[in-house]
Formats: sequence, C-alpha cells, structure tokens
Amino acid sequence: MSKDDHKIDADDRNIFDVLNERKYTVDYFQREYSWEQKHMEQLITDLTSTFLDVYTEGDPRTAVEHYNNYYLGPFVVSSKNSMKSIIDGQQRLTSLTLFLIYLNHIQKELGMSESIESLVFSEKYGQKSFNIQVPERQACLEKLFIKGWYEIQPEDDESTINMVERYSNIEQAFPEEIKGTAFPYFLDWLKYNVILVEITAYSDDNAYTIFESMNDRGLNLTSTEMLKSYILSRFSDQTDRAKANRFWKESIQKLHKHNKDEDHQFFQSWLRSQYADTIRQGKMGSSNEDFEKIGTRFHSWVRDNLSKMKLNPESPDDFREFVHIEMKYYLKAYLNILDAQKEEKKGWEHVFYIKHWGIAPSLAFPLMLAPLKSTDSPDITRQKINEVARYIETFTVKRSVNFRKFGASSIRYTMYTLVKELRGKELDSLRLCLQNKLSEMDESWDGIAHFRMHGQNRRFIKFLLSRITGFIEQQSGYSTNFSTYYINNGSKPYEVEHIWADKFVEHRDEFEQQHEFERYRNHIGDLVLLPQGTNQSYGDKPYSEKLEHYLKENLLVKSLHPKAYENNPNFVSATHKLEINFKPHKSFTKKDIDERQALIQNICEVIWGDGERS
Repeated sequence: MSKDDHKIDADDRNIFDVLNERKYTVDYFQREYSWEQKHMEQLITDLTSTFLDVYTEGDPRTAVEHYNNYYLGPFVVSSKNSMKSIIDGQQRLTSLTLFLIYLNHIQKELGMSESIESLVFSEKYGQKSFNIQVPERQACLEKLFIKGWYEIQPEDDESTINMVERYSNIEQAFPEEIKGTAFPYFLDWLKYNVILVEITAYSDDNAYTIFESMNDRGLNLTSTEMLKSYILSRFSDQTDRAKANRFWKESIQKLHKHNKDEDHQFFQSWLRSQYADTIRQGKMGSSNEDFEKIGTRFHSWVRDNLSKMKLNPESPDDFREFVHIEMKYYLKAYLNILDAQKEEKKGWEHVFYIKHWGIAPSLAFPLMLAPLKSTDSPDITRQKINEVARYIETFTVKRSVNFRKFGASSIRYTMYTLVKELRGKELDSLRLCLQNKLSEMDESWDGIAHFRMHGQNRRFIKFLLSRITGFIEQQSGYSTNFSTYYINNGSKPYEVEHIWADKFVEHRDEFEQQHEFERYRNHIGDLVLLPQGTNQSYGDKPYSEKLEHYLKENLLVKSLHPKAYENNPNFVSATHKLEINFKPHKSFTKKDIDERQALIQNICEVIWGDGERS
C-alpha cells in the first residue's frame, strides 16, 4: 500500500460541486434506499424554510450569495482509479437527486432557460448516465426524470419502491410560494449555499474505518438529551432526579425500538399538540414561530416558553408532574399510535389506514395528540385518536378523488390551526367539530363521477379499492379486510387491473378517438383488484368470458356477476341495509362504467359519511 493510500481529505463542497457532472457508484453493502416519508418531508421543510427565512422579494439574484448557508452533513467516498464510491451518505444524496429531478420538472414548467440537468444526469466518455449510478434504479430514475412518474413493477426492489414513494412526498411537501418569482433564487441558493463535507479516503480500509467512526462514536448531544439535562436540573431532590432519569431512559429505549430518531418525533409531536400557539405565515420574509422552532430545536423552545407550559422554573413539583404525569401519558398514547400503524386492529383502524394514505406525520401526530388530556381513560384516549385519524383519512380521500393535493406545504396552516382548536376537547365535542370541518370542505363526493387513474395516483387507487373491498366484505360477514388487499402478505399481491381489455377496436361504436377510449378505460368504474398474474391469464378476453372468472374473485369484482346475488344473503342484506346500489352487469359498456362509477361514489359516501359504520 502506497503512502497516498493512507491519505484522507475533507473538503466543504456545495451541492453544485458535489453533483455537477460527477459520477458516483454505491458500495454493495449500502445499496438499499430506506428513507421514509418523515425523512423526506423533514429535508424539504428544512431546506425551503431556511431559504424563505432569508429571501426577500425584489432582491437581485446576486444577493443569494450572501444568504445564510445550510449545512447538510458529511458523506464519505472511497476514491480508486478516478472513480468514487459512496461509503456513507447515499440516503441523503439519493434523496437530493430525487429532489433535483422534481425541481427540474418545475423549472421546465416555468419555462426557465437555465438547466439543472447536469446535477442529475450527465455525459462522460460519450455515455449518458445518472450521476449516482445503481443499475437496479436506472429504469425508475429514467421515468421520473423524463415523465415525472414511475409505475412500480412486480420485480422492483425495496429501494425502487421507496424512491417512487419519496418522490411523491416531495411534490406534497414543496411549498407553492416558491413556485413563482422566488424559484430561480431558490435554485441558486440550493446549488451554492447548501454545503456538505466530502470526506475522501483512498483505500477501502480507511473508508470503512471512517464510516464506523461516524456511525458508532458520535458525541454530539441531541435535542432530547439537552431537554433531559434541563428538565432534570430543575429537580432539587437527588432521589426524585434519579427516578426521573430512570423513567426518561426507559422511555427513550421504548421509542428507539421503533426508530432511532423516534424520540425526536415524539417530543416534536407532543409539544406541538399541547403548547405551540404560533406558526410562520405563508409569505416571504416571515419568521419561524412555535411550530417551526419546536421542529428544529425543541429543547431551546421549552426553556424559552416555560410560562406557556405552566412550568415554574423554581418549582420542582411542576417538573415532577411534567415528567411523571404528562410525559408518561402522552408517551403511552404515542406508542399506542405507533403500534396501531403496524397492523389493522379493532378500534384503531383509521390510525392504520392513514399510515398508508394520510397527511404528513408532522401534521398527523400533533392532530391525533391534540384533544388528549392526561386525565382521559385509556378507552377515551383510543376513541379520540381514532376519531381524529378518521377525519384525516376522510380529508385525504375526499381531496384525492377531486385531484386535490394535501401536501404539508399546502395544508400546514389549516392543520396547525386545527391542532389548537382540538386541544382538550371532550369526545362528543371533538366528533362534532371534525364533522363540521368535513362538511365545510370545498370538495364533494361528486368528484368521483370523473375520477380516474393517471400516472401518479395508482397507489391511491389501490388504497381506495382495498378500503372499499374490505369494507363491503366485512359488512357481509367475511373475515377479509383492508389489509388483505392492500398489504403484500403473500406470493400474489393484489394489483389494480382494468375490466376493459386495451383494445380500442372493440369500442369504436362508443369512441371516435383512441385517447378518449384510453381516458375512459382508466375511470375508477373500470378498475378492480385482482391477484398478481390473474388478469394476465384472461385480461385480453371479451368481458363475457372474463365474467365467469370474476365470480371466483373478491366481492367487489364478483358483484359484476348475476350469480353473486343468488346465494349470498349476507351480501344482499348488507347492501340493502347500507343503501348501496349494487347491480350485476351482463355486458360492460361506457354506460356500465358510469354506473360502477356511481356505485363507487355511493360506497364512499357510506364509508366516509357522518355515520359510525366505517
């Protein structure tokens, strides 16, 4: 090994320097991309809010050079033969790449002549490739780069699936207020003012040693640890302090069993739900307020807002109650929510549903915790949480069937205002308040009349069909539920399939143009859930032949066949009781799709109406 092999370099680099026409491979043991929605949302929120804090409308673009920098952290590469392999940091760099792809599309929509494509996709030695090169992700990145969407394939790995979902999170989280005159300023700031430290080793041994040191020996105190130090310093009795310390340690261990940064999520959600009063206004130059400050440095916020939390710094009793009553209660509620997200459990169903289709966790958790009081019984606590989750699910489904977004950036002010409104409400008042909020929504279920599948909403289509199918079957006495159809627990997961075969020639009597046929074929009335591979075996057959196969499938599919109504009294009774207008379809024309479309609307109104049947 030469002397140079032992060399280690560390350099501050902005995003432009890190990614512009640079090529990286990803080390084999680093390959899975595992960021969750909360990670991507936090990244986008941190970047955009930091920019908005310093941007002033009317500034010359040259002023961006003097805006505050944002430190994104270190990443480690191994450099051999002029090729760099990412040893640590691929999660952030992959997420940045997805973000830049999204920004590239926005840039094109705004008609900007400049381009950031070279930060994502560039040419070297006559070959074009992505700057972060992982062969398994190539097809996905290409579709996202060219079209802005990618349809998940059965053979796709965990990383690809996560990338598609995180890309959709970016669209939801990116604030509308930057999509105008501020956009070129934001791109400049992102390219030149967001800083990473590139640590380069010239041997694998050194690279892995650095990787281990960074992941095993970090000494910086977290916000949780600093909050603990402050809270415990308010205890005057050593025995009380030791007891509180034990409880705190046990609590953090319970949270870390779910996720290594779950303690941060808990304190942010709890403090926002009960104590935060202000939020940054959605306009340029606004300052961060309670909600934002809790999201970044909640330990500092607590010290600065003791009176708001009714904590007297000279009263150990106040802090004892804060730890052993308030924190204990909200921690248990938070852990129950996390457990309810893992499986569909009676009484907690809506918490499970919004894990798969709901608003951002930074909004959802404070909302679910907001109406809780430490004097509430376990059953009242559960009901309050599930009621709020039911509201969140209804809100997101109603928005989705009307092609309306519900990203954190577009609804944050509304939802944080609702957090304050829900605080401490009794169960009946909570229900009434949430019902009124839903009735005040601009969107109605009539939007389903034109609701269809497009490139970016296939996951929601599966969610909607799974909820409807599981609901109808449970009401009919079946043991199946939403999870049966939405969660991949077997070798043949359920997939969204068309009833009409992709054969325009067979529908010329109803459509003059192929694009009209294709648009109608994607209506929700023409879509069903079938086990993977099932539709491939008879998907191209005429409807009359498919119909016999449908009789063997789930109840929503089976309901197309007349025989589904002959020897199924529970199904017939349930539909009559719920006033759902099921009917068989011996043929399947444009009119039949319209009728099934109306059926879907009918079922949605029953599931997400004001009753208790869902």
